[in-house]
Amino acid sequence: MDSYVTGQMIKKIRESKKYTQKDLAEIISVSEKTISKWETQKGLPDISLLEPLAKALGVSLVELFNGEIIKNQNSCGNILKTKFYVCPICGNIITSMGDGVYSCCGVKLIMQEAEETNDLIIENQDGRLFVHIDC
Repeated sequence: MDSYVTGQMIKKIRESKKYTQKDLAEIISVSEKTISKWETQKGLPDISLLEPLAKALGVSLVELFNGEIIKNQNSCGNILKTKFYVCPICGNIITSMGDGVYSCCGVKLIMQEAEETNDLIIENQDGRLFVHIDC
């Protein structure tokens, strides 16, 4: 990556979350003075604090490093484009809406074709749809 976490980014996200420096410091177990040093460019977060910092701010590490919050503009997906990968060892199922390389139990998974079934059950619970098959 070309950049590192900036104090300006930390401050921007912290303020958008309505956190004080003290609030953020308590969440990631550092002093309020430490947060102030980061935000005034007098210091940088230790690498061991990056993951807790990102989690506390509600952003990914990539967003924290790039200094840009990514907004997902896609409000829906086409379920017909779902791809299935099944681990032949443990039976875990990985679903994907795009191409990728996936592995489980040390084995590279091969995309599986969905099978037709008449046992499909669709339930509406509080406006949310749940699809399952009774085995």
